Amino acid sequence: MKSLMSLAQESLKDLGDWCGVSTIFDCKTIEDRVEAEGISFLTITLPSYSSSLEKGLENGKVDAQLFPAFKSDRGGFPQFLGGFLGLVFDRTSGLLLDSPSIDAIFSIRQISLMFGKIYLPCTPKRERAAFSKFIENEKQVRENDILLSPSLKADFSRMSSFLWGSVLTIADQKVFDGDIVPKHGPGSTADRLIGNDKYSQTEWPRRLENYFPEGEYMFPNWRHYDATRSNLLEPGQERPVRVVSVPKTLKTPRIIAIEPTAMQYVQQALKEVICDAIQSDKDFSGENRMNSVVGFDDQEVNQSLAHEGSLDSSLATLDLSDASDRVSNEHVRLLLKNHPHLNSAVDACRSRKAHVPGFGVKRLAKFASMGSALTFPMEAMIFTIVIFMGIQSQLNRRLTNKDLKSFVGRVRVYGDDIIVPVEFAESVVSMLHAFGYVVNTGKSFWTGKFRESCGKEYYAGHDVSVVRVRQKLPAQRTDAKEIISTVSLRNQLYERGLWKVAKSLDELLGRMIPFPAVNPESPILGRRSFLGYDTERVCSSLHRPLVKGMVVSSIIPESPLDGYDALMKWFLKRGDMPFADRTHLERSGRPLAVRIKQRLASAV
Repeated sequence: MKSLMSLAQESLKDLGDWCGVSTIFDCKTIEDRVEAEGISFLTITLPSYSSSLEKGLENGKVDAQLFPAFKSDRGGFPQFLGGFLGLVFDRTSGLLLDSPSIDAIFSIRQISLMFGKIYLPCTPKRERAAFSKFIENEKQVRENDILLSPSLKADFSRMSSFLWGSVLTIADQKVFDGDIVPKHGPGSTADRLIGNDKYSQTEWPRRLENYFPEGEYMFPNWRHYDATRSNLLEPGQERPVRVVSVPKTLKTPRIIAIEPTAMQYVQQALKEVICDAIQSDKDFSGENRMNSVVGFDDQEVNQSLAHEGSLDSSLATLDLSDASDRVSNEHVRLLLKNHPHLNSAVDACRSRKAHVPGFGVKRLAKFASMGSALTFPMEAMIFTIVIFMGIQSQLNRRLTNKDLKSFVGRVRVYGDDIIVPVEFAESVVSMLHAFGYVVNTGKSFWTGKFRESCGKEYYAGHDVSVVRVRQKLPAQRTDAKEIISTVSLRNQLYERGLWKVAKSLDELLGRMIPFPAVNPESPILGRRSFLGYDTERVCSSLHRPLVKGMVVSSIIPESPLDGYDALMKWFLKRGDMPFADRTHLERSGRPLAVRIKQRLASAV
């Protein structure tokens, strides 16, 4: 904890030099409050300061009520970071300055948010509260299903056909033709199969049989069907998803649901079919249609639009709370109701029950939590429908293809990160609420010059995104995970211009490992430098500069696979190229641990 406190103080001094602000009082405040409150001051209380700043930027004014966790002076200005804040807001009136300091805005955000997402386990009390919220969201989904009016359902269906009719027709046809190739994901499963063991799965829900018969999907073909291995599960015997928590912030963990192997196996196939159909969607002129509005693997479009919105205030950025856990299965049924084969296939591979720690097995009204391969595409399509319903409501007429084309580059959905034109923001928010979704007002912006989307934040066209600490600082050479994370942190701080903090991390890391200057492409855990790279000698065969340093080494767990199961893995391979890993039938799965080893390697 003291090392993190020292890092915060060093960062504060560096940022103070940036802005010409004294940080003596601020450093003392950090020391006093960390001693009194522990690490929660850095990880929970400090991030609230940034949230207050962003509200002030949105409203054009700050006052004492915005900073309840910090003492204020007589004028209502918070004392902590007050020197920085005075470069952004007028000290007397609290009003936003005509030309606020971008460096000061970045500095406040950097010191406030630096430790907000460190990967540390929450307290048991906070973890229990997160599971309780999962159950509460489930209750609200059921209530919202009842409250949704027939007219809104009809409007939703019409908009679904308008936006997604051609995409879903393509996917529906592929399901009907059996043109679906399943695949296993890299993550954990509810039945705890990992690596190559997934190709030897034995459980198969009977619900899958109509579209995904076990003889074709569990075995290379029906000739190899083994009834003694297959265990057909009736609906009442199906394995529920396993709800677990993973680190997100110390304030609250992230709740995900781990799917059974068979369900995830088929979900991956349907996801691929749906995403491919969206990517190939064109209008009559051959131009991109919905794939320009919805993104699945490119966050840069959202980030670019957020930058544009901060520059000219034309676009709003919206963020949804617990987005995945609020997508109702009824919404998915409305989306797919005119495409019976796709609808039935999606419903067949949807897990209906979840085992929630402390609450037992619960039947689900939501479509699925994070963990299902279909959650991301389904929520994106549904959010897009609701967004355009909000736009249509304000226009007071039905949208046309010409209208839709005019919104390309102005409406964008990536998961729960949403961008819409500012003039439609309130109407869209209202429609999202009507369907039971909760817009996070603390992370949604449309009236000021601050915008945030997909991990990037901008103010008036300037990038004010921060560098975050993800792991505790290492104490010894064997702390491989912490060393890897700290090297990344050091290089990000260096490239952001916080050179004094980077130098202090150089000294810390230099006491534990060789820490040469290397290029970003080097396999060595080294420091980035605008002055070039270190070298000890040149490789005689490849003529590359070599330097001694630490290289990350991970061991893939043993997972032998042979016989017809190995043949099945070959049939499921994508593309014509051979497997990149020659040992894929001997070892498979995510590494159980990482190590760092010292050796001579390329510096570039």
